[in-house]
Order: sequence, then structure tokens, then C-alpha cells
Amino acid sequence: MFDALQENLGAAFKTLRGQGKLSESNMRDGLKLVEKSLLEADVSYEVTRTFMKRVSEQALGEKVLQSLRPSEQVVGIVYQELVNLMGPVDHSLHLKGKGEVTVLMMCGLQGSGKTTTCGKLGRMLKQGGRRPLLVAADLQRPAAIDQLHVIGEQLDIPVFSDRESKDPVKVTGAAVERAKKLEADVVILDTAGRLHIDDELMDQLKRVDQRCHPDQVYLVVDGMTGQDAVNSAKAFNDALELDGVIMTKLDGDARGGAAISVKEVTGVPLKFMGTGEHLENLEPFHPERMAGRILGQGDMLSLVEKAQQEFDQEEARQLEEQLAKGEFSLDDFLKQMQQIKRLGPLKKVMGMIPGMSALGALDDLDAEGDLRRLQGIIHSMTPEERRKPKAIDQSRRKRIAAGSGVEPKEVNDLVKQFDAIAPLMTAMAGKGVGDRMKMMKEVQAQMAGNPTGQLTKKKQPTGKRLSSKEKAKAQRERQKRVKQLKKQKKSR
Repeated sequence: MFDALQENLGAAFKTLRGQGKLSESNMRDGLKLVEKSLLEADVSYEVTRTFMKRVSEQALGEKVLQSLRPSEQVVGIVYQELVNLMGPVDHSLHLKGKGEVTVLMMCGLQGSGKTTTCGKLGRMLKQGGRRPLLVAADLQRPAAIDQLHVIGEQLDIPVFSDRESKDPVKVTGAAVERAKKLEADVVILDTAGRLHIDDELMDQLKRVDQRCHPDQVYLVVDGMTGQDAVNSAKAFNDALELDGVIMTKLDGDARGGAAISVKEVTGVPLKFMGTGEHLENLEPFHPERMAGRILGQGDMLSLVEKAQQEFDQEEARQLEEQLAKGEFSLDDFLKQMQQIKRLGPLKKVMGMIPGMSALGALDDLDAEGDLRRLQGIIHSMTPEERRKPKAIDQSRRKRIAAGSGVEPKEVNDLVKQFDAIAPLMTAMAGKGVGDRMKMMKEVQAQMAGNPTGQLTKKKQPTGKRLSSKEKAKAQRERQKRVKQLKKQKKSR
């Protein structure tokens, strides 16, 4: 999601930074590139025009053109206007107090992921200490009732259904009345969808709305459908007065224009986004964090929140104690990598770290495959070798390589990377968040200067400065090494 937009906006800002001095003329040229980037990302034409008008008024002002860093101020203006465009967002579900039942009504077109989203929302509520009840009110789609029952069993959440009834209004009404007997305090209605918006669908939803008086009505839309998602949101809002939109499939190759446009077009906030098929893949939508991702600034807050949910806290505490003693082994290294993998695809995780998206070589690295190879190498070592990698000599390298199905050089590379990371990990023990972030930035700087993505020990200054010709030659050699690595990966 947003990869193409991020790349195009990055190119537009690079053009602005490359100007010796920004004038009104080249500023307009740069802003045209920003506008083109938004349109190519499938942002609504009217929304793009309004957005660019607001940005241009500020970017072409005298304060920006005469500032010391006008290009950086333009990035700041675009960031703030993106936040304004997508927000503000109230993530509260406005649940009632103890002893009362809150009714949440979910609606949407067929294939938008509505039934799965009901399960995701139920899981989120259950984790928050609530007792949800899922209601199978989609009586149009074959197997919709079965699907919701399967999800309910997976999450240990009760599901209300009536396979004999053909009237969703009757089913939803009975479910709300039954909720108190089942000691449920939140009822989630999974209503029927259609292949397209029609009068029959809207009439059915209005009757359910009148019968159950839902406290919140949410529309589930498919982010892959682009502006069609925005148009359907507008039609549903005109009929039902929506309280929020939940956008699904934003982990795929959705261009992101719908997510940017929906609030401006409908006036209804995008509250949650589905970022995967698994039931835990539902995240609150934060405009400021999303704007940061779009502009390549990462999203550390979301990453930290996800880490707190997924990481084994006891294991983390034990590691912190070991690091404080100056102990860090390859076993610990592997555990850390496996903990990170729980956060999702490694490329997605790295994209949430500020500065990582700027390392172009990372796009070509097979992070998942590298982790599997790394795991195979470490598992082929003896416990002693994992504790003391420096003891691995040439004969041991050959044995480990043969056991893990890799070349001896890869074993050697792993040991070198570990030698660079181990001191950093032990140095981080007991440090505050600020100091750790500073150290991480130093690591990123090393990686940026090493296109293979491998960490290397910082070289001591030689006192000799490279000439421009020598710098160009060194750059060509680095690019050559990257190409060789790519070829090696393809051949493997």
C-alpha cells in the first residue's frame, strides 16, 4: 500500500531539493509532480484539486520561498495537509456501560471482507474485556452463516443465527433480545451485501436499522476497488448516516487513493483498516501515522504498539538481563529475529522504521528467505559454537555450510554480521528510548553506506580524503557488488 505514491512523492521532493534556489517557477513545477503522484495513486480528482490548492497557497507564500530550507518546509506542508485530509478520527466505538448492550451494524458490498471484519472487530472487543456476540444476518450469500460460525469457533465468541428464517430484520431483532440472556454486551450484526448498490439492499438495511436502532453503523469497503470504494461509501452514507468506514485489503497492491479520499468526499472518517487475512490484522487508522508512511518517514508508534502485543515480555526481560551482563549469543540473535517476524512480513516492518525506505537495496533483498537460511545455519551449529561464534574456524564453517545447504562464505558473513551487532545489543542494555533510537540511526547510516545491506564495523579514519574521481570509482564498485549479489540470489 502507498508504495508507488511514496516513490513518486519522494521523486517530486528530490527534484525540489535539487534546485539551487527555489523560485515560484520551479516550486510550481515541483508541486505539479506532487499533484501527478496523487492522481496516479487514484486519489479523487476533486480531492486532489482541493488538496493542491491548499498546499500551493502555503508553499508559494513569501515565508517559504525566503526560508533557509524551503524544500523541507514544503514536505512539512504536504504532511500537515495529508493529516487534515484524512482526519481527525475518533477511534472510540462509543460502547455503553455495564449491563447495557451496544449494537454495531456492519454493512457493505459483497466481497469487501465484511464477515471476516466482523470477526476481527469481535476479537478486538474481546481483548478489551468485552463479551461480543456475532450475528449471522447475511441470508443472501451461500455459506455466509457457516463462515461466521467458523470464525466464532476460532475466537471462542458466540454466534447467533437462524437457518430457517429468510427475514434478516427478524433475525437481527431476535439476536439483540437474546444478547442479555447470553450475557453479551456488544452485538455485531453481519448484514447482507450485494454485487452492486440497489434499492432492495438499501431498503433491507434501513429496516434492520429501524428495528435494532444500532449505536454505530460501519461500512466495510474494499481498498483494492479504488474510487469505487469512495462512491459506495457516499451512497451508503446517504441512506444510513454512517459512523465510520473500515477499509480492507490495504496489505495488497492497493494504490491508497481511496484511503486518502474517503473522509473528504463522504465526511465519514476511516476508523480501521484491514492489513491482512488473519483475524488479528485490524488496525486503528491514524492520519498522522499514515501521512508519515506516505512521505517515507516510517511509523515507529504503530511498530512499538504491535511489538508490545506480539513480543514475549518474559523472554524480552531475560534477554535484557543477559545483555546487561554483556552476554549475547547467536541463539539470542535468532530469537530476536523470530520475534520481529511475528510483527508481519519483514519488508513491511522495515518500512515502518524511519529512514529504511530510503535504502533502495532493501527492496531487492529476500528478507524472508534470508531469515530461513540464517535459521538453518544457526541450527547446524553446536551449542558451544552458538555461544562463541569466534571459535568457528575454516573446517567448522565447511561442516556448518554442508549441514544447512549453503556456501561456507554465507556462514562467514553471518559471523561477521553477528560480530558487528553483538556489541551494539549489549551497549543498548539499560539505555532509554532516545539513546536506543540514536544508536539505531548509526546502524542505518552504516547500512546506507553498504549497499549489500550487511552491517560492518566502523572503519577508523585514515586521515586521507578521497578525491571526486576516487569517490565515483568507489560508488561504481559498490554498484557492481550489488549486481553480483542479485545474480547470485537468482542463481540460487
